[in-house]
Amino acid sequence: MKAIVKQSKQILLQLVLLFFVTNSGGAQVKRQQLPGSGKRKPVPVRIKNTTPVSVQLKEFSQLLAQASITFTFPKGFKEIAAVNNEDFSFDYAMEMPDKDFEVWFQVKSQKENWASYERSQNDSGRELANPDSLYLDMGKAHATAFTGDRNYFVRNMPQNVLDRYNADAGKSYLLNLLDLPATKHYKYALLITLQRNHTGTIIMVCFTNEKDPEFFKNIDRATNCLKFKL
Repeated sequence: MKAIVKQSKQILLQLVLLFFVTNSGGAQVKRQQLPGSGKRKPVPVRIKNTTPVSVQLKEFSQLLAQASITFTFPKGFKEIAAVNNEDFSFDYAMEMPDKDFEVWFQVKSQKENWASYERSQNDSGRELANPDSLYLDMGKAHATAFTGDRNYFVRNMPQNVLDRYNADAGKSYLLNLLDLPATKHYKYALLITLQRNHTGTIIMVCFTNEKDPEFFKNIDRATNCLKFKL
């Protein structure tokens, strides 16, 4: 009986060895048929950007480049059509869906204006306004158009905020809005003006119906998406 068991074990062991050798040999044959398979270079995968870029965003990007401004579309926002009429002229706009919050942008390059201003300094017959102070008049004009008067709260931007935008000067205006279809009957807005000397101007207007802490959080999310290049 023991001899039969011993013989059975030997047969089983031989079958296992035969199976291992056969598969190893086959693998060797396959490797020989595929020269260089052990050092095959990874094939690069190219992923096409299928996210559509709107005409409005393309045109806005050109204005940003002219004014040396960087822009990163913020999470949680959706592009909307910017208002551009006789009363309000803006370049780009976004909203937070279902949040009663949106932001409008206007950017201006002051590089050509600065070059003209410098040339005018040598011409006693020409007097041009300093382009680095134009943001003041732009802010006042927008604030008056939105409120219908000059009854608004305005303050200078603190230095730490200016540093965040790489700006040299700026102001903020807290506005009680006119009831207008163009502004979708929003009640309040925060108007922000930023200036980088000899370079450009940024205007941002954030709209809301409630002046609560959430509004100011949304302002932070919306306005951190762009800044002047160093």
